[in-house]
Amino acid sequence: MVFTEAQLSAWLAAFIWPLIRISAMITAAPVFSSRQTPARLRIGISLLLSFMLMPLIPPPPVVEVFSPAALLIALQQVLIGLTMGFILQMVFGALVFGGQALAYSMGLGFASMIDPQNGVQVPVLSQYYIILSTLLFLILNGHLFLLEILAESFYTLPIAVDGLTQANLQQVVLWASRMFAGGLLMALPAIAALLLVNLGMGIITRAAPQLNIFAVGFPMTMMIGFAMMWVTLPNVLAKFGELLEEALSLIKSLVLIVT
Repeated sequence: MVFTEAQLSAWLAAFIWPLIRISAMITAAPVFSSRQTPARLRIGISLLLSFMLMPLIPPPPVVEVFSPAALLIALQQVLIGLTMGFILQMVFGALVFGGQALAYSMGLGFASMIDPQNGVQVPVLSQYYIILSTLLFLILNGHLFLLEILAESFYTLPIAVDGLTQANLQQVVLWASRMFAGGLLMALPAIAALLLVNLGMGIITRAAPQLNIFAVGFPMTMMIGFAMMWVTLPNVLAKFGELLEEALSLIKSLVLIVT
């Protein structure tokens, strides 16, 4: 059995180009990119998905490995994969932002833990919301929807020199405002309640200056803050579901709708 150089180049291109896009998405997407996920597992998932999609996607162009065209194709695949994962990361970033705002209002801003998703220190409340949102993301099959969009993207955005445009990237940057707005809306009811508590404490301090407000105010603020967390938890999860749906819709509009 004899293989020509052209056949080997075609087989290698059919595997390498999808692997670059898939690996970039796995590196940036939530759950897959978690520090708790071993690097070997991420590599194995990327290789497995590449082998599964290789016979199903359109044949990629055969170009020289060390040519300018190959470099541009590789950069486009990395950009497409990172964009898909980064959009979902912004959804989880909204929970971190909302948890931080609530923690600072409760006086728990000093209580921080290592976030296993990103490997940085975040308030304990943010960590609590991230754990719940990760479970909800898996329950709603968000990871399966993401993989489905990734597989379909090879048909609407085939492997080529051109791919995402400057207008697409600008649309992603503009959507980042939803991260801050969504996080603020999640924490706003509890923050408003804690603001009223602080106003009440200020009135009590003026009425009874001899009262040690620090000994009473901090425990009461924390207690009411935890109560508001419990009351507003369904609203937080519902808002996370809405942001997740918007993020998946944005990904579809970028990679599945060719303009």
